[in-house]
Amino acid sequence: MYLSTDQFATSFPVASSPSFTMTTIHEQGSGSCNEDVLLSEGNLCGVFDGATSLEKSYARNGISGGFQAASIAAETFRHHVGPLAQAAEVANYRIRTAQGHDRIPSDQRLRLWSTSLAAIRLHGSSFEYCHTGDCMIMLLHHDGSHSLLSPELDIDSETLTLWQQSPDSGQPIHSQLAEQIAKVRLQMNVSYGVLNGEPEAMSFLRHGHHSLAGVADILLFTDGLMLPKADPTGVTDWQSFADMYCRGGLSAIRNHVRTVQQRDPVCRCYPRFKMHDDIAAIAITVDGGASPECKLPQSC
Repeated sequence: MYLSTDQFATSFPVASSPSFTMTTIHEQGSGSCNEDVLLSEGNLCGVFDGATSLEKSYARNGISGGFQAASIAAETFRHHVGPLAQAAEVANYRIRTAQGHDRIPSDQRLRLWSTSLAAIRLHGSSFEYCHTGDCMIMLLHHDGSHSLLSPELDIDSETLTLWQQSPDSGQPIHSQLAEQIAKVRLQMNVSYGVLNGEPEAMSFLRHGHHSLAGVADILLFTDGLMLPKADPTGVTDWQSFADMYCRGGLSAIRNHVRTVQQRDPVCRCYPRFKMHDDIAAIAITVDGGASPECKLPQSC
C-alpha cells in the first residue's frame, strides 16, 4: 500500500505488529511532480527518492523518469519476499529493463533515471535494513542518544558552494552550473550509489540486521526533510534534528525546513536546487513509546 498524504502526517498502528506505530509525511515540493515514493506494507516500509535524467527523459507513459525509477523500486520491494538486498538487486535490473524499453542506452549515463532508497522490514526483536544514495535512516534510543545507519553523503556540496558564491546571472542553477551538475551526476555508482540499472550499483548498497533493543524510534526520510545548511560543506546538526522530532514529530521538522526555505526564495542563503524538495518520511515508534528523553523539556 502506498501512502500519499500530501500536506499531512498520518499515524496508524501496524496491523501485523501491534507494538509498532508509524507516522508518515509524503509531500510534493516546488517541482512539477513528486518523484518521492513512500511504501508501507505490513512490517515493510521504505522511502524512495527518484531522480530524472539531466536530459529530462520521460517514460513512454508520460511520467518522469525519476518517479518511474522510484516506483519500480518501491513496487519491487513491496512484492519481494526474500532479503531486502536481493529486492534492491531485482529493482535495479527492472529499472535497467524499463529504460531499455524506452530506448535509453545504458552507456548514455546522463540519460539514466535513478533512485535512492531507505527501507526496513520489522521483526519481533530486530529489523532488516537496506539503503543506497542520500535517503537516511536514523535511530533514536531510549537513553536519549541517536545514531545513523546511513552515512550523510556529500554529493552536491561543491555544486551548491559554487552556486552560493557565484554572481547572480539571472539563470537558474541548472542552467548556470550545467557542466558541474553533469560532472556530479556522472559519479553515480563511482563515488556514490543509486539504483539506475548499472550493475555497479550493488557495490554501494548498505544492508544488514539491527537489534531493536534500546531503540525507541526509527526514522526513514528522503533528503527533502534534511535541515537546510548555510554552509553546504558543513555537517548536518543531527542533534537539532533529533530534538525537533522529540518536540513535535516529523511535522515539526517539516515545518522548520519549509519555513527556513520560504525565507530564502532565491535559494542562495541556504543553497539548494529549488525552493522546496519533495519529502517522503516515516517514523516508527517501537513498543508504543518514544524515547523517555524526548518527553523531558530540558533535553528537547
